[in-house]
Amino acid sequence: MDGATTPGVGDKTQADWKIGVDIGGTFIDFCALETRTGRVASLKVLTTPDDPGAELLTGLTLLAEREGLEPSAISRFVHGTTVGINTIIQRRGVDLALVTNAGFEDVIELARLRMPEVYSLFCSRPDQLIPRDRVFGIPARMRADGSESLAPDLDALATAVATAKARGAQGIVVSLLHSWRNGAQEAAVKAEIERLAPDLFVFTSSEVWPVIREYERTTTAILNGYVHPRVAGYLAALEDRLAARGVPARPLLPKSNGGLMNAAEGKRSCVNMLLSGTASGVIGAAWLARQAGESRVLTLDIGGTSADFALIIDGEAQFGTGELIGEFPLYIPSVSVSSIGIGGGSIAHVDNRGVLRVGPESAGSTPGPACYGRGGRQATITDAMVVCGWLGHSDMAYGQLTMDTALARAAIGTLATRLERSLEETAQAIIDIAVSEMFVEVEKLASRSGVDLRDFTLMPFGGGGPMLGALLAREMRMARVMAPRRPGIVSALGGLVADLRGDFIRTIFAPLETGALPGLHGAFSALVTEGRDWLAAQGHGGAADLRLSADMRYAGQSYEIEVPLMPDWLTGGNLAAIAAAFHDMHDRLYDFHDAEGRIELVNLRLSAIGAGPQLHFPESDEIAAPAVPQRDVPVFTGGAMRQIDLYRRRDLSPGAEFDGPAVVAQDDTTFVIPAGATAHVDRHLNIHLTFAE
Repeated sequence: MDGATTPGVGDKTQADWKIGVDIGGTFIDFCALETRTGRVASLKVLTTPDDPGAELLTGLTLLAEREGLEPSAISRFVHGTTVGINTIIQRRGVDLALVTNAGFEDVIELARLRMPEVYSLFCSRPDQLIPRDRVFGIPARMRADGSESLAPDLDALATAVATAKARGAQGIVVSLLHSWRNGAQEAAVKAEIERLAPDLFVFTSSEVWPVIREYERTTTAILNGYVHPRVAGYLAALEDRLAARGVPARPLLPKSNGGLMNAAEGKRSCVNMLLSGTASGVIGAAWLARQAGESRVLTLDIGGTSADFALIIDGEAQFGTGELIGEFPLYIPSVSVSSIGIGGGSIAHVDNRGVLRVGPESAGSTPGPACYGRGGRQATITDAMVVCGWLGHSDMAYGQLTMDTALARAAIGTLATRLERSLEETAQAIIDIAVSEMFVEVEKLASRSGVDLRDFTLMPFGGGGPMLGALLAREMRMARVMAPRRPGIVSALGGLVADLRGDFIRTIFAPLETGALPGLHGAFSALVTEGRDWLAAQGHGGAADLRLSADMRYAGQSYEIEVPLMPDWLTGGNLAAIAAAFHDMHDRLYDFHDAEGRIELVNLRLSAIGAGPQLHFPESDEIAAPAVPQRDVPVFTGGAMRQIDLYRRRDLSPGAEFDGPAVVAQDDTTFVIPAGATAHVDRHLNIHLTFAE
């Protein structure tokens, strides 16, 4: 635990705790803020994959024992979970059926006729979440203008429902053509299914995400239905456990878009929380970056199984659609994150060609890396860091883990024998490969985004980010690194500082001309009403921040770009301003625009944002002074074993400075600082590294 003792902390009747929780592949992280005193407490607890949610109660118990945190004093509780995304990755979701239009039964198989790896001769498409024998087409047709051409055949629907039940379906997804324009047919089919089979749950594509293009709309609805029973069951159990523990706050859930929603909506709109953990990390990092005055940041979130990268530009997270959930694209607005299977628990192995490889398989929390002493025998990145001497000088995870150097050396030794290298050389090779794999992924992200990462600061967080972050920055020739005060709990912090946020969409599909204005006005008015109603349903009584954007393209293009708009451009009919904004965005992305080109407006989007509580963390004035190391430790770096300085994070005060190579140990992670870096501690206790030219 950390956080200085403050007068008034012991007065439990006056305490007001706000808690952010994030569950990763190895640990569940807690970030707790006592708002009346500014005290911050943090904690990590090993996950319990066989009993999801049990680790939450363990953490609350430890916070009560160590910090005097009474459950009755918790006024805000934000809980991110990986239940949804793990359900998809592990394919442990519910058996679903799909009802669609006759003749369109292959909609999810055809997808967009693209292979996942276009240059691989051995690439194949993933098996769909709904097998072909549970996809049913019924006679029905809605025209593109929203008028009905053929009413749904209820006899065919009854046959489909009976067959679906006989084949084991526990829920049904309904996705019919042009429901983005008019969802009446889907609603009628849903009502009939509920009458015929009240034991089945039903979702329609238009209620989940009413966007044009049937594949995108269908697959998003399928993801929502696939995880629904497990997510809804988990959230119901979470509410019961918190209530039984005496927590008065109703849980809020991080969303893929970086905002929050209540648990009641989470049970229905499960698809919106699939990327909650990664999104929360970026939101927390953006908050810390603004606090520290960093406007352009590359985030690096490394947990036990993966490394996640995202860009923060002008202090704001970047958003997109089409993020992959396992093998399937998600077409709702999400914080843009790129991931690779490199984490602290990633397993190193020698393939049948004698080549050393790292990941993507992970040891997770059970059995975990060999050095955890929990039964793991295979070498991982964490074991390699122990063998090289960067880790193992203090307990980890707030005293829950002690690094067993002998077990780490035994695991690495198995690979070293096969490679005919020393233990340290093998461990260093594992680290180098991990950094190289991340380098490739970050280069892809930079190329897609059109940015020069030399203008960015790298912010590593998560349990493993500070271990490898500075090594990656050095390889990418990034001049600056910023390690937050508590890197291991940034995702949990992200939930604490996030706002309520709901995203809404209306497909317009019209040329940007005067004749489209009535439709635009109507769609905008409907979105505003929907957004305000959503915030009210979330219990938000304050002001609403309504952010408008549109998906636009030149006529003939098969893709759109999202363009932020000012509401008064729309209400005032200022088409010239809307067109200019599109041309400018197209030029920024592609270095080209056609001032005379005909523009089409495909979707109108609205984000309704209800500001969360304004939180303030302690800070102190900087007093320039050399940092004092605790002792020297032997570390294999630069091809040889050297004695380097070990610092304790709790001993570093604002203004402290020191040079690498060095190790900074703390309760939630270890910060590896390579040679050539100079470290400075700011007034928020972030450590900033700069590399010599």
